Amino acid sequence: MNAQTVNFTPEQITALFIDAAREGDTDLLTQFLDAGMLIDTPDSRGYTALIVSTYNGHLDAARLLLARGANTESVDLKGATALSGVAFKGMTDIAQVLIDNGAQVDHANFSGRTPLMFAIMFGRTDMARLLLSAGANPDHRDGDGVSARDLAERQGVTGFFDQETGA
Repeated sequence: MNAQTVNFTPEQITALFIDAAREGDTDLLTQFLDAGMLIDTPDSRGYTALIVSTYNGHLDAARLLLARGANTESVDLKGATALSGVAFKGMTDIAQVLIDNGAQVDHANFSGRTPLMFAIMFGRTDMARLLLSAGANPDHRDGDGVSARDLAERQGVTGFFDQETGA
């Protein structure tokens, strides 16, 4: 019986690793990491396993990756972190785990937008409250000069920040 050898390129291996994160396959992620896969290896769009697993709602995969040393501040090609992705989706449980593991609540993407801005833009008030309680700055301005406070006012969410921050 002939054993066939399959040779994968580094790009293909990275794609398989990121796919395991996308699916939340903690067993496969563990095998990749135990075999020496660098945990923060990005794919062609700059997505790391942590960014992809959190964006897809896989809390157990995120916990595994964080326990193994994933960097909460790794960014995709737009400058977004894992916290940015879960902020606009409203996944407060995952956001709390990221924050507990050092995610910066005011990390701005390359357009200057923070997770709080994404939460406000997408109507994720529970997420906005979580980010504010973790110290997010409602007055940080993006590249267009707009703050999360401005976004909330435009959407008719008046008094939201006064309630939350006492400002």
